[in-house]
Amino acid sequence: MKEISQRLAAVESEIERRKGLKINNYNKDKIHLKQMEFHKCQKRNRWVFGGNRSGKTECGAVETVWLARGNHPYRANKKDVSCWVVSLSTQVQRDVAQQKILSYLDPTWIEEIAMLYGKKSSPEYGVIDYIAIKNVYGGLSKIGFKSCEAGREKFQGASLDFVWFDEEPPKDIYDECKMRVLDRKGEIFGTMTPLKGLTFVYDEIYLNKYNSSDVWCTFMEWDDNPYLDKTETRLMAQSLSEEGLNSRKYGRFNASVGLVYPEFDPSVHIIEPFDIPFEWQDTLSIDPGLNNPLSCHWYAVDYDGNVYVVAEHYAKGKDVYWHSEEIKKICRRLNWHTDSFGRYATLIDSAANQRTLASSKSVAELFFENGIAVNTKVDKDVFAGINRVKGYLMSADKRPKLFIFANCVNMIREIKSYWWGENDCPKKIDDHSMDELRYYISSRPEASRQVADKTLIQRDKEKLMRKARFGV
Repeated sequence: MKEISQRLAAVESEIERRKGLKINNYNKDKIHLKQMEFHKCQKRNRWVFGGNRSGKTECGAVETVWLARGNHPYRANKKDVSCWVVSLSTQVQRDVAQQKILSYLDPTWIEEIAMLYGKKSSPEYGVIDYIAIKNVYGGLSKIGFKSCEAGREKFQGASLDFVWFDEEPPKDIYDECKMRVLDRKGEIFGTMTPLKGLTFVYDEIYLNKYNSSDVWCTFMEWDDNPYLDKTETRLMAQSLSEEGLNSRKYGRFNASVGLVYPEFDPSVHIIEPFDIPFEWQDTLSIDPGLNNPLSCHWYAVDYDGNVYVVAEHYAKGKDVYWHSEEIKKICRRLNWHTDSFGRYATLIDSAANQRTLASSKSVAELFFENGIAVNTKVDKDVFAGINRVKGYLMSADKRPKLFIFANCVNMIREIKSYWWGENDCPKKIDDHSMDELRYYISSRPEASRQVADKTLIQRDKEKLMRKARFGV
């Protein structure tokens, strides 16, 4: 009798444990109608175009787990499922799609985890190669993780039941993945924020120019997500331009033609230099180069969240030691703040971590040794970064939040001549300042709260601004 009671208690404990699983509470208390529309669709090529935090990645992760487990509530299930989750880079994989999938997997379902980097005991901190999970039909399903940065050749050969694209892939990788699901009559689904303009996804999925009966798409915006706080979304919207709102709030496509930054107005965004308060000083940002120019700018932020580009160093054909000395000269002239070791903090392209044949040390290490404390963890997503910069050039309430001192002549020249090129990508000509401007703006908070009553310091700042711009 005691043994039966213990078994019953164990069963009840397991029932309670399963009730707490995240996947068992998905769309339970609050229903995200667009997510359920996606899950119920029977098409073989389904896409969700969604704004940031609209819930698009969440439904992609759940769809992957349901299909791999063999317990999808709205589609035909089978055992021994093989699939890929495709991210733009291994870093994005680790931080987004991989994290989401792990959050929806009961650890008791996991049979094996193979790592590219990191430990199997803590996969969330590394990069996963694949996860083998128990299928409810008695087989094993394999969720493989792929990175677009590996190139098309790494996507050849496999036979798959489905592929989930977390954000828009390059066209050649998309086409290769379509071949991977062909023999199994598998499916493709994608969740993305359309930041790259009118690309092949716009033509083949949104416009469905081939009139495929397998293609389906929906748009998912902030208001569709019942878990988003309305006050937070309102504050976030205030920091975005109309174009930024189109993609980041509504998940809509924007045409990318002509100038990358048509919002730039020299009469508004270029201002005469003035002595900025010490408290405004933020950090430096560097795009390194040897044969190409090294671009470095000094960034300050006032109490309203406005960004000022206050100085620049721009030169090519010099070594790291020379650049370091020139940067430190400007820092001393500006009385720029240092860390506790007397170093100047800066963001820098992660390519600075690479060693060259000319040196046993990386560019980042050489800068560090010369008193420049570099941070290589920058967001290199070009299209997301461009949209962030656009939001600072002209926010949703039609107010500029980015000002460039007139002595930053190279940045001004580049921003005036920064054009879209082929394949909806910016032309890689004179874009060094544009790269490190994106690194800096992308490091800024997405939204800032407005303070109702200005402090004495803030009012003094406004006087400085008026004096600098209008002489009064």
